[in-house]
Amino acid sequence: MSSWFKRIKQGISTSTSEKKEAPDGLWHKCPNCKKTTTVKDLKEHFYVCDKCNYHNRINSAEYFEIIFDNNQFEELFPNIYPTDFLGFKDLKPYGDRLKDAQKKSGLKDAMTVGAGQVLGNDLVVACMDFNFIGGSMGSVVGEKISRAIDYCIVHKMPLMIISKSGGARMMESAFSLMQMAKTSAKLTQLANARLPYISLMTDPTTGGVTASYAMLGDFNIAEPGALIGFAGPRIIKETIKKDLPEGFQSAEFLLDHGFLDFIMDRKELKTKLATVLALFKK
Repeated sequence: MSSWFKRIKQGISTSTSEKKEAPDGLWHKCPNCKKTTTVKDLKEHFYVCDKCNYHNRINSAEYFEIIFDNNQFEELFPNIYPTDFLGFKDLKPYGDRLKDAQKKSGLKDAMTVGAGQVLGNDLVVACMDFNFIGGSMGSVVGEKISRAIDYCIVHKMPLMIISKSGGARMMESAFSLMQMAKTSAKLTQLANARLPYISLMTDPTTGGVTASYAMLGDFNIAEPGALIGFAGPRIIKETIKKDLPEGFQSAEFLLDHGFLDFIMDRKELKTKLATVLALFKK
């Protein structure tokens, strides 16, 4: 008999065991169609399967390489570190979790901010990294977004946030939840300065991130097949005791129901971004 916690139904679950970050090694097997290819070829296709167009998860380093001209950018606010100011402890202290995540990922927290150009157009990009405690939104994430917005206002530059997150970082309790209001208020300042904000939602974008800055863009866009929602589809189904529509909470489902402006294939990300930025200039 199968265990109660196994996810069985298609269309209402996201397998995390096979959805890894940018692959290393020599070979990569597509989690969707099972095609095997070299990591070199996968990278040349922007970590997108050339058979089924499955978008593998990547992090800020890969996105910056794709987006910025010649991979030239200035990293902003690199020395902001998270702290365990609550002394939180569950299975192990939060401080130890932070040290482990920093060691494994090589990052200081789940948000990296860079300023550069996209085909000659200025852009500040704040990108979340899922391999740092599930891309969870803590106080550092909110602070980096806030400072990125201040930087945009001072330098008259548009902002793009790439979301990839399991939601609020509950080890920081209310300090994490406060980032929803903080980032939303700062985005109002950006709007008042008449500077564009582009929100790119990738797989997965959930929880408090979806409920705040991820859905507040002048353009709300997503990668194909991305899971986007507040509570996960499995939780919703168990709560309402009803089957969910096919493809529920996928980027395509949200586009059909008016929550997204368009879906952007990663292979076309740079050129379409440049087009959008040029339109804002005019």
